[in-house]
Amino acid sequence: MKPLDISHETPVGLKRRARKTYRVLQETYPYARAELDFETPLQLLVATILSAQTTDVGVNKVTPELFRRFPDAAALAGADRTEMEELLRPTGFYRAKTNSVINLGAALVERFDGEVPGRLKDLVTLPGVGRKTANVVLGNAFGVPGITVDTHFGRLVRRFGWTELTDPVEVEHAVGELFPRKDWTMLSHVVIFHGRRICHAKRPACGACPIARWCPSYGIGETDPALAEKLLKFEKAPGAAPFPGTEAADAATPGGDPAGPGARG
Repeated sequence: MKPLDISHETPVGLKRRARKTYRVLQETYPYARAELDFETPLQLLVATILSAQTTDVGVNKVTPELFRRFPDAAALAGADRTEMEELLRPTGFYRAKTNSVINLGAALVERFDGEVPGRLKDLVTLPGVGRKTANVVLGNAFGVPGITVDTHFGRLVRRFGWTELTDPVEVEHAVGELFPRKDWTMLSHVVIFHGRRICHAKRPACGACPIARWCPSYGIGETDPALAEKLLKFEKAPGAAPFPGTEAADAATPGGDPAGPGARG
């Protein structure tokens, strides 16, 4: 199979191809969701900030104890810095993250009565929160559609030929024009899942990719199906059982993907 030639693709053709690609990704990852564990908007907001430059798996290991000791914004604001740093040490950059979390708690208490606001324009005014983090929280904690342009998402939409842009905000808007707003959150999930499991940064498993026929970048990775199969991660790993939820994914993933959602801001 040859890579798809999109040199003469029209805007209408691009939209149709993008939506077909999305439908197949939905069928491939019907269980796609945010992979950070949370019960409240505050927990998701904090976890997303902590996920910068580490894995979701790693964040999920420290947040239960963090939220047990500091259950609300006021507790975060008044936290003992040394105590929190020790809790966050495994996530890396723990001093900076401790500072962000404490400042976040203080800002929520001072300006939003301790509650996480449900509007993008308010969220992005908080310490350590940019559009990516805000869209994660809005889409997954408040049900407000948003596109999360993390390292996986940006890499894949350029490989897919959906955009050539590199600025995350420009990518967010360009890709958003290709899909109905109601699909934005799930679109983010399935693209990120695909980037973690099949379309890896260095060695994409092209020969095992369900959307290869619609991809102009087919061939940049391993095209032999048997060899490509060995590159698959998470529930797609050879010998790993598929999962309807999350337990099998965790079991099949000893360390997660080091790219993670990386550097969310």
